[in-house]
Amino acid sequence: MFILISCWQQTNVHDRVESRLSNTYKEAAISITITTFTDVLAFYISLMTPFRSVRSFCLYTSTSILFCYIYSITFFGAFLVLNGRRENSNKHWLTCKEVPEECPVGQSKWYELCCVGGAYDPHTGTEEVQPMNHFFKKYYGPFLTKSWTKVFVIVLYCIYLIISIYGCFQIQEGIDLRNLAADDSYVVKYYDNEKAYFSEYGPNIMVVIRREFPYWDEKYMSDLETCIEDFKNYYGYHAKLNLSAEDVFKDNLGRFLRFYSDFKQDVNFTNNSIYASRFFVQTVNISTALDEMNMLNKLRETAQKCPVPLLVYQPAFIYHDQYAVIVSNTIQNIAVTTAVMLLISLLLIPNPLCSLWVTFSIASVIVGVTGFMALWDVHLDTISMIILVVCIGFSVDFSAHISYAVVSNKKPSANEKAVEALFNLGYPILQGAVSTILGVVVLSASKNYIFRTFFKIMFLVIFFGLLHGLTFIPVFLTFFEMCSGTPAKNKSGPEEQAMKNSHTNNIQVTT
Repeated sequence: MFILISCWQQTNVHDRVESRLSNTYKEAAISITITTFTDVLAFYISLMTPFRSVRSFCLYTSTSILFCYIYSITFFGAFLVLNGRRENSNKHWLTCKEVPEECPVGQSKWYELCCVGGAYDPHTGTEEVQPMNHFFKKYYGPFLTKSWTKVFVIVLYCIYLIISIYGCFQIQEGIDLRNLAADDSYVVKYYDNEKAYFSEYGPNIMVVIRREFPYWDEKYMSDLETCIEDFKNYYGYHAKLNLSAEDVFKDNLGRFLRFYSDFKQDVNFTNNSIYASRFFVQTVNISTALDEMNMLNKLRETAQKCPVPLLVYQPAFIYHDQYAVIVSNTIQNIAVTTAVMLLISLLLIPNPLCSLWVTFSIASVIVGVTGFMALWDVHLDTISMIILVVCIGFSVDFSAHISYAVVSNKKPSANEKAVEALFNLGYPILQGAVSTILGVVVLSASKNYIFRTFFKIMFLVIFFGLLHGLTFIPVFLTFFEMCSGTPAKNKSGPEEQAMKNSHTNNIQVTT
C-alpha cells in the first residue's frame, strides 16, 4: 500500500485520473505482484508439513495475503481515483470543500498544508518531495555509494554472516513444556520443581502389550523377558504357585486384582481373557531434547524387534515426535519455497542475475534470523517454524522492490540506479517496516512465551530484511553493473545536454 501511495504521489495532478492510476500501477504493480506471489506460494508450499497447526496457519495467512493483494489492486485503486478527482476539483482533504489553489501571502507552511489545495511542484505537477525521500536521495544514497562506505558495508555483512552462522550451530531443538503456559501459571512452578528435585529421572514410559497375551505360557514369557531384561513379574506372590497352567493363572489373576485393585488399570481382564496389558519403564538421565528424541527412537526400535507386539507410550511423546522431524521439515520448507521464489523472480524480474540477488537476500535473511534466534534464547520448535515460514515471505518484500527498481530505471551508472531506487522506494519500504514493528511490539511485554517468540522473530525478520533492502542489496548491485546492461552513451550535443541539465535543475525541490 505504501508503494502505491508513493507512486501515486509522483504522478502529475493535472493529468487525467485514468492516466495517473495507469502510471501508478505501471510503476508499482509488478513489484507488488512479485512479493505477493512469492509470499502466497511460500505459505501454500508449507502446507506439506506434517504439523497440522503449521498447515492451518499457512492456509489462513496465504489466503489473507491473496485477498490483501486483490484489495490493493482494486478497492484501494478505487480510493486513489476518488482522491484524484478530489485533487482535480481542488477540494480539502478532510472537509471536501473547495479551497484556494495558492497559499495567501504571509501564511505559514501549516496553513498551506491544511487549508490550501496542496503542496505541488509547479513544474512537474507532482507532490513536493517528502523530507524522507529527500534524505534518501541527497544524503543516504550518495553516502551509501561512496567507495569507503561500500568497503564498510562489506565488512559489516561479513560480521553479520559470521555471527549468524555461529548462532545456527548453537540453536536448540524442542519446546520446553513450561513455555506453553503463562509466566505466572502454577504449571511453570510445577515444571521448575520437577527439574530442581527430580532432574535425574526421565519420563515414566508405558509399555503396552497390544493383544491377548498368554502369561501362563513359558515360551511367550521368555520372549517378553528377552525384550526387556529387567522385566519383573510378581515372583514373590506366585513363587509357590504353579502358574504354567492357563486356568490356574487366570484364577489367581482374578484374586490378585481383587486384593490389589490399583493394578486393574494395567490389565484388561474381561470374560476370563486378557485382551491387553501394560507395564512401566522408568528412564533416568534424560535432560535434553536430543536425549528425549534418542530415547523415543530406541524404545520404539526395541518394541519393533520384540516378537511380542508392544507399544510404547508417554503423554510427552507428542512433543518428542516433533524433534525428529522439525529440523528436516524446516530445511525442506525453506529450500522449496526459496526455489519457488527464484522461479517467480526469474519470470517477473527482467534480469536473471537480479533474480539471483533476490534469492540470495532471502537466504541471507533466513540464516541471520535463525542464528540470532539462538542468541536470543529462541528454540527451534513448531512455533518458531511457523514464524520462519513468515520470514521467507517477508524477507522477499524488501529486496524484490529495490532490485526491480534498480532494473527498471534508466540511469546510466549503477550508483545512480541505486540512489534513484532508494529515492523512490526507500521511504515506503521504511514505512512498511516501521508499521509492522509497531503492530507487534506490544507482544514483547506478553506473559506468554508464544507471543514473545512471535515478536522476537518478526523483529529479526523486519530488521534484517530492512538492512538487506536498504543497505546490503543496493551496495552489492553497484559492484556488478548487472542490472544496467551496457551503460547508456550520451549522444546528444552540447546544447541538448545543457537543456536537459537545466530541466533537471528546475524540477529539483528542496525542503
